[in-house]
Amino acid sequence: MRREDVINLLAFIDWLLTLPQDLEQEYWQEVEQLEAQHRMQYITSFERRGIQKGLQKGISLGLKLKFGEAGQNLLPEIEAIQDVSLLETILKALESVSTLEELRQVYQNHN
Repeated sequence: MRREDVINLLAFIDWLLTLPQDLEQEYWQEVEQLEAQHRMQYITSFERRGIQKGLQKGISLGLKLKFGEAGQNLLPEIEAIQDVSLLETILKALESVSTLEELRQVYQNHN
């Protein structure tokens, strides 16, 4: 089975079924075995959205803690970013940047 077929099948099953907890645990064990066999990680759209929202909340807190209320001014720009890897980069950059402009350059210069 091709990788794309496996992903599509898993997405369809995820969309179609709500399983009792014991069956869901068995299902996820099977998914983990498939991932290991195909050296891939299956992430549902719901998980991707959750990861995105979690990163945005972390960035929001980081901005508030590091720059106070002024940091919150960047939130509309950052909340528009859907690229999870870019959000991870922004969160990591919060550790080292000194100004809001430096942080803005991190995501504006990202290709």
